[in-house]
Formats: sequence, structure tokens, C-alpha cells
Amino acid sequence: MQLLERFLQYVKIDTQSVADVTQYPSSEKQKNLLSLLCRQLNEMGVHAETDDYGYVYATIPANVKSQYVLGFIAHVDTSPAVSGADVKPVITANYDGGDIVLPAGGRLSPEEFPSLSAHKGKTIVSSDGSTLLGADDKAGVAEIMHLAQTLVSNPDIKHGEIKIAFTPDEEVGRGTDFFDVRRFGADGAYTVDGGGVGELEYENFNAAGVKVKVRGKSVHPGSAKDVMVNANLVLMELQGLLPQQQNPMYTQGYEGFFHLDSMRGECDGAEADYIIRDHDRQKFEDKKRLFGQAVQFLNAKYGEGTVIAEIKDSYYNMKEKILPHFHLVENAKKAMERAGVTPVVCPIRGGTDGARLSYEGLPCPNLFTGGYNFHGRYEYIPVEDMHKAAEVLLNLVDIYKDMPKKV
Repeated sequence: MQLLERFLQYVKIDTQSVADVTQYPSSEKQKNLLSLLCRQLNEMGVHAETDDYGYVYATIPANVKSQYVLGFIAHVDTSPAVSGADVKPVITANYDGGDIVLPAGGRLSPEEFPSLSAHKGKTIVSSDGSTLLGADDKAGVAEIMHLAQTLVSNPDIKHGEIKIAFTPDEEVGRGTDFFDVRRFGADGAYTVDGGGVGELEYENFNAAGVKVKVRGKSVHPGSAKDVMVNANLVLMELQGLLPQQQNPMYTQGYEGFFHLDSMRGECDGAEADYIIRDHDRQKFEDKKRLFGQAVQFLNAKYGEGTVIAEIKDSYYNMKEKILPHFHLVENAKKAMERAGVTPVVCPIRGGTDGARLSYEGLPCPNLFTGGYNFHGRYEYIPVEDMHKAAEVLLNLVDIYKDMPKKV
């Protein structure tokens, strides 16, 4: 099965995850693709197993004497932001540099999406405009599966022991909740879950979520003077106490933010969900402290217990866990350069399964897949860039075939 054929097969399987549910994985349909991947690996001669949570673990034995065990990981779920059901891929061969009209409405235009301009002459895969495409991260899944098929079909390619894993629920922040690092068995790994060609990431946000509840006091507005406490207005006041310039729409690069993700309420009570992000750990702690001080101020003003904020850390910047294993970054650069790709090292303005795995003892930078405009109807990926990603994976296998366990 060719790389593009795999990718098209995978994106047509609905694997959208669901936020704020207790079951795992959050949607049972994710197991449809996970089970298929497990079956396909075994059919090609790679021993693979799945567990009750849906994780797929696979091993390609070494055919040379090697000590370092290298792993590759991708997630199967798609974002809850836009439907991933009934995806109808559109293939635009020999892209001419103009607009790509999407059959279900809208268009991919280089004026609106300048990244398109770099892909003239390539074969572009998009959705029809009614759903997302699912390249995040089914491109990574397909590229890893292509690697596995290449190694199995070409026993003359020398390699150490290779571990493969596919996970659910990355898009809702729970991708590694039950991941068994010991069972996986790699010394180091890469998540194949990045964007455009050359992206290499080993830094991510420190992250926290905040659930806010405001207790108001509802009385008839005709007799509200000195009595009413409008929970909606208190919530708005809380937002006003946060630094305006640290709103996501005004930040980039290493700049952190406070993001009001959702709000709902009435005069009597209101709720909101925030996320807090910063690459710098001290600035991250300062942001959480500032949020708490804003809550204290409002409780002093309106009465203790008016505002309750539960701040919970989600994940941390993996940089400090990657630095002792920096060969993973340096070798990723070498693998890209061998493929004629210029490495673009950039911080992740978000999270990744690799961040949590790095803190669980599995150092895990992130590699590009070749896709753009993730989580939306205008998502696209050039086929040639997927092949570049697969080439980089194969180069990494070659680089690590002679590596000792301690590097």
C-alpha cells in the first residue's frame, strides 16, 4: 500500500475525540482505526498488540547489533473543533499556485493562506470543505506505517530495534493518560505530529486549566440597589483584571497568555474555563499567582466564596527533559539535512503527547508531518511533503542503528 493510499484510507475513518468526558478513549470509534492499524501491522509481519484503552504497541526487531531502541508515536484522533465524519478528500495534482475551490464551499487561496505559495507543482490533498481533513495526525500515522512497511519489505536496510505506538485522545489532552512507557520499551522516541516541512520541536508551553465558578445574588432589578450581585458582571470583571496584552490574539513565539476558552451564566451564577500558558516556568507560576490574586480581590470586594477558581496543571515544558538527551534533536536535524530539508526549530505554542511522555522518562521531541491549517475546514497537506517526512524517519532509523544505549 502506497503512502497516499494509506493516508486516504485513514482520514475516511471518523476518529473525532470528545472533550470533558470520563470514558477512555473519549469516543469508542477511535478504536476502529486503532484496531485496523494493529491488524495491518501484523499482516505486514510486525508484531503488534492493542490493549483495553486502544493503544497500539508494535516492535520491529533489530537486524544489526544495536543497543539504542528508537520509537515513533502518532495519535489517531481528530480535533473536536470541526467534524471528522464522512471526510471526502480532494486531490489537486500539479497545483498551479491559484485558488483551490472546495466542492462543499469555500476555497484555499494563497492570499488567505500564504503557505500555499510554496507548494506550486505539488499534489495537494484537502477536504471538500465540509469537514476537516484529519492530517493531524493521520499523516503522522500513515508516515510511520509507511516506514514499517519499508523496513519489512527491504530486509537489507539495517536498523536497530524500532518501537511504534498509536494513541487516542491527544486532541483533548489525554493521549498518554494510560500509556505504558515500560511496555513501549524505547530509550527515546519522536512524536510525528508537527506541521510544515522542517518543523522540529522540543519546547512546548507549561500549561494549566482553570475552572471558575461565580456565585451571584439575583433579586428583582427594580429593587436591586446594594443587594444584587450579577455573576455575569463579576466574571467580566475578572477578565478585566487580567493583562490585556497577554491575550492569545496578541502573542507569538515564546510569549504566554491567559485564554478565556468558554463562559456561560446568569445573574445568579456563572462559570468559565480558562487556560494559562507560558514557555518559561517562572512566568507560568507568576501567571497562576496573578490569576489567584484577581480572585482574592473579587472575593474581598463581593464577599468570600463569590469566586472559586480551581487551577490545575496540565503539562510542562519538555525542554528540561530533552536537554540531557539532546542527540534526539541533533540527529533529527541530520536526518532532515540528509533528506534535503532545512530544519526549522520552533517552540510548540501548545502541547504534545511527547511533553507528558518526556516527564514519564521517555524523551520525545516532535517531528513535522507536512500538513497545514490543522483543526479546520481549510486543512491541507502536499503529498510530496509527506514523503519527505517518511524519508526523515528512515534516515533516523539509519542514524540510530549504531547508537549505544547511553548517548
